[in-house]
Amino acid sequence: MAPIRLALAQINPTVGDLAGNSALILAQCRAAAEAGADVALLPEMALTGYPIEDLALRDSFIEASRDAGLALAAALMTNGLGELTVVFGLLDRAAETQPGLGSPRNAPTNAVWVLHGGEIIAQYRKHHLPNYGVFDEYRYFVPGDQPGIIEVAGRTIALAVCEDLWQSGGPVDWARQAGAELLLVLNGSPYEQAKDDVRLELCQQRAAEAGCAVAYANLFGGQDELVFDGDSLVVSANGTLIARSPRFQPDLLIVDMPESGPPVAITPIPAPLDTEAEIWAALVLGLRDYVRKNGFTSVVLGLSGGIDSAVVAALACDALGPDHVHAVSLPSSYSSQHSQDDAALLAERTDLQFRTVPIADMVAAFQNSLGLTGLAEENLQARVRGVTLMGISNQEGHLVLATGNKTELSVGYSTIYGDAVGGFAPIKDIPKTLVWGLARWRNEQARRENQPEPIPQSSIDKPPSAELRPDQLDSDSLPDYAVLDDILDDYVEQDRGVAELVAQGFDAALVRDVVRMTDAAEYKRRQYPPGPKVSLRAFGRDRRLPITNRWREATSDQ
Repeated sequence: MAPIRLALAQINPTVGDLAGNSALILAQCRAAAEAGADVALLPEMALTGYPIEDLALRDSFIEASRDAGLALAAALMTNGLGELTVVFGLLDRAAETQPGLGSPRNAPTNAVWVLHGGEIIAQYRKHHLPNYGVFDEYRYFVPGDQPGIIEVAGRTIALAVCEDLWQSGGPVDWARQAGAELLLVLNGSPYEQAKDDVRLELCQQRAAEAGCAVAYANLFGGQDELVFDGDSLVVSANGTLIARSPRFQPDLLIVDMPESGPPVAITPIPAPLDTEAEIWAALVLGLRDYVRKNGFTSVVLGLSGGIDSAVVAALACDALGPDHVHAVSLPSSYSSQHSQDDAALLAERTDLQFRTVPIADMVAAFQNSLGLTGLAEENLQARVRGVTLMGISNQEGHLVLATGNKTELSVGYSTIYGDAVGGFAPIKDIPKTLVWGLARWRNEQARRENQPEPIPQSSIDKPPSAELRPDQLDSDSLPDYAVLDDILDDYVEQDRGVAELVAQGFDAALVRDVVRMTDAAEYKRRQYPPGPKVSLRAFGRDRRLPITNRWREATSDQ
């Protein structure tokens, strides 16, 4: 039994880019070999990107994935990397599975191939398929029912894929039964607040159950609404954290497995991020990858001087650089001078690209034809702004960013085809109170680095307002945001009913109003752009309700 060196490659693949992902894997394998590694472990579906959704059901994509896997095996040999044992995820098929009801078309599998010497020396199929939250894997994959056990330098190593670790039994038991010294886990685990603590505890628990060390390799990067934060790690059989990758960035984590005793790390464990730092990093990464992976180079947004657009502008500058961020002040006859000044000040401090396009005359042209009043007139201003931003987008090629937050989306406090317009919504999953918290945190970071605070203090301090009528404030139609966010957290993320909320001490009439507004706004949310998921339960993949729906919590629990 010889010592071995393990390399965990934390990479950012792009869904469907088989050639690009293959090149990325090959580069990491080369780096692993140069570091003296015997085994290179890559994440779940590293070759295809993840999640691939209905691409999994296409026969052509299954075959393309398999062909790319075989080409990778040949490329490893061509590049002198044949002695490296490479463990990676891809889309494969269960050829023995007969077509029929309840089985995904073309029998796709979430698979692991192990390459050595230009050959596939072992294969494994994900055993536990998650079907909750953002996952629909029963729809897409045939589950595996056989253990994955390999031998490297006389060491017995077991394989598992992501959800296999989150469930007891199956691959964890197989590892123990095989007497494995190491359990390699390939992961596509999306980011949620504080999930790093949960992952570590999970790996420690499963290491105890399997009776061996656990090496956990995770993706990082943005994929539509999901953000993967990396956080790859290794724990010993007794649960001691041995090594850990930094979050939200590429990494090659090197760990030695001596002849006896626990694994040994080559690099120190990075310090944990505080809450605002990890959320900001997730939003920046999600925005950057959505823009770049979809072929854009720049973004445009309406910069009102309010807190939401200020935070989105700061995020965009951090994600893309200020030269690639175009902000537009769109004052109407109701826009206050201090809000316009705040927008200009943020542009000056961040050095983003800034212009002013007054909309009063455009609104007047609509009004002369339509004669709208009240809420219809207010929404008209928002829609003129949306049309203006989309026109600039079409003319100049920028992606429009929507600036609404989760609280607004919850209660329908947005205008369809107005402020809801855009291709991506960076703070879609951020409640209003947290928007303020992120603004303060970002300014504090700037002070620590002796940089200008990007977000004007007056944008943080002033009472929020849509400025669509004289002296308008959000508080005219919404409760205090701290109370509102507290109710929404229970109703949206925890699925608590009206009776439970009232029993917690919330005012009954307020609860009914908030729940009624949230239920009625489902059609708006369905039309809102995608945005990065950072909470336990985001609108979109996590929370799916019918638009046409007569069930109302606010009446059923009265």
